[in-house]
Amino acid sequence: MRYQPIDKSHFIHNRKNFTAEMKSNSLAVFNSNDIYPIGADSTIPFQQDRNIYYLSGVDQEESILVLFPDAPKDKHKEILFLKETNEHIAVWEGEKLTKEKAFETSGIKTVYWLKDFHKIFHELMSQSDMVYINTNEHYRANHDTKTREDRFNVWLRENYPAHQVAKSNPILQRLRSVKHQLELDVMQKACNITEKAFRRILKFTKPDVWEYQLEAEILHEFIRNRSKGFAYTPIIASGNNANVLHYIENKDQCKAGELILFDVGAEYANYASDMSRTIPVSGKFTKRQKEVYNAVNKVKNEATKMLVPGVMWDEYHVEVGKLMTSELLDLKLLDKADVQNEDPEWPAYKKYFMHGTSHHIGLDTHDYGLLHEPIQANQVFTVEPGIYLPDEGFGIRLEDDVVVQEKGEPFNLMRNIPIEADEIEDLMN
Repeated sequence: MRYQPIDKSHFIHNRKNFTAEMKSNSLAVFNSNDIYPIGADSTIPFQQDRNIYYLSGVDQEESILVLFPDAPKDKHKEILFLKETNEHIAVWEGEKLTKEKAFETSGIKTVYWLKDFHKIFHELMSQSDMVYINTNEHYRANHDTKTREDRFNVWLRENYPAHQVAKSNPILQRLRSVKHQLELDVMQKACNITEKAFRRILKFTKPDVWEYQLEAEILHEFIRNRSKGFAYTPIIASGNNANVLHYIENKDQCKAGELILFDVGAEYANYASDMSRTIPVSGKFTKRQKEVYNAVNKVKNEATKMLVPGVMWDEYHVEVGKLMTSELLDLKLLDKADVQNEDPEWPAYKKYFMHGTSHHIGLDTHDYGLLHEPIQANQVFTVEPGIYLPDEGFGIRLEDDVVVQEKGEPFNLMRNIPIEADEIEDLMN
């Protein structure tokens, strides 16, 4: 892999925490993702299933992790099944994990080749009563594609109908949402790479530059710093494009006097960063643009302070809405009548700020985390308020990634990325 390996102690720690939550005499199974075809012999570059990576560090296709803490044989308490490598594969595809390398990566001593899976798995199932299956139950998940994991779960139930089936997802939602220090270090690395890219485009941006040229400059900086690239599809939206929340075409020319909204983030070692910044094409904000910009930045700063242990997700967003309402009143975008007559289900501020303020971030850009449970220390959130003004031809969103602290304000992983309007202007000029 391109990135520096994470110490295997992290994955050992994760497995220990996961198996501690399993019921007695149960096992859990995790499959790698598929390599998805495009057409002819072309494929989409492989992306590992985040759960098998979180528990093993294995970043390779056709891999299976089995955890069986009550296994009669000690060597079967943790097992990796890997695609057997050979000289032909090494020549055509490059190095794959050997059994020795798999141990160095994961800390798992028992490694079998995938061809032996069904025989060994049958033995394990004869010794267990329950199976934890890996399902995607993220609140934003909406996929029609059947994954390798989906197919395995169907096969499992058809061939072992007498076993109880449980879900690994509720355990992982809690474990993955609270970050270990090693994870925070990796996420800081991703944010540092994002900072380098943002500073690069501050120097590069000028009237008549194209959005896709800016995308190319960012990607250049990501890749030269050992990232695979963007953690998610980048948004580089000039002028009114910024008022399309998920504008991803990045095809237009940036005109003098316009603003450009960037929503980009580098991945590193499969961990995401997620940054939004808005800059003036000509290097200087107009008076109106700066007023709105500073209002968004003020809401971001005040909202960040609210992310403390014990706060409930829904209540947090209600309070951020009050902050935004106050700023919109000051900007003359709302008046008192708008607020007095608002629909409680869709408050007046939603006309200009229609999305949520924060989401969990980690191995996924929209990471695991149970929104009905109180916020905890070492959870990582984005903070990303925005004001969108199609009638005025611009939209502004500002976003940082912050770590909730046991006491005090969250720690900003993007603290070194320029954000103040005056600093942006100084750096661009």
